[in-house]
Amino acid sequence: MSEKVSSERKPIVQSFANFELTLLSDGSFYMDGGAMFGVVPKSMWEKRLPADSQNRVTLGTNTVVVRTGKHTVVIETGLGNKLAEKQRAIFDAKQQLPYSFQEAGIRPEEVDVVINTHLHFDHCGWNTTLTPDGRIVPTFPNARYIVHRGEVEHGHLQLERDAVSYISANYDPLIESGQMTLLDTKPGQEESIVPGISVECYPGHTSQLLAVNIDSEGKRACYIADLIPTSAHLDLTWGMSYDLDPLTCIEQRKRFYARAIPEKWLVLFTHDHFTPMGYIEWSDKGKPVMKRP
Repeated sequence: MSEKVSSERKPIVQSFANFELTLLSDGSFYMDGGAMFGVVPKSMWEKRLPADSQNRVTLGTNTVVVRTGKHTVVIETGLGNKLAEKQRAIFDAKQQLPYSFQEAGIRPEEVDVVINTHLHFDHCGWNTTLTPDGRIVPTFPNARYIVHRGEVEHGHLQLERDAVSYISANYDPLIESGQMTLLDTKPGQEESIVPGISVECYPGHTSQLLAVNIDSEGKRACYIADLIPTSAHLDLTWGMSYDLDPLTCIEQRKRFYARAIPEKWLVLFTHDHFTPMGYIEWSDKGKPVMKRP
């Protein structure tokens, strides 16, 4: 990737109290609409996220870079460049994140922390880079990588249900080198990573899914990851077929909304290519909706 090309979506820079948030993208990709909305009928979900002729919906790969003044923290690293050719074609993977970093003027060497909410390949793909000569190297050479220990253990099991979601080259080399820190965060527990940034376990999509809380000057933003993948998934029961425990997802969404809505958290969505962030409120019918301007 020596030649600089324009990324698919321009970086979005957002001031957040004393912090700066930069939203980057590894490019849009496609997933089956039915899989993304589980038991919800297509006649309902396609009003929010239209499908193409192959029933695919367009999703985002949203990386957030948080500059606190003392730390540069990366949340999620997209699909990466290690997918097999068939997978790249199925998802139409763009491999844009390095160019998005270039356009934002952020050097990988500046990053001192990388947080993975979980280890599905579309969330940690650029943890490492496959070089032209076949080597796997850290994309962020000076960073400490953070993930839940249970994610690594689950990925190593290679279970029939979700083995395809885990690509060991995205994390095992970092564990072996000592660059990846494994957490044992319990559900509902907040664990500080650096001042102003913590992780909190919201099980359901996976047993150890981590959300990332960003706190500055009494304000909070939250990268909620695949508990609520897009703004089209706000309803309590609008989960994905990929969720390992759908009932737990519902309870965890209730727990999230109980604080995020009254405390006016800025919500950062992992897979919303069109509305990557926003505020949520209760509608007149008691349903969570994106806040009206």
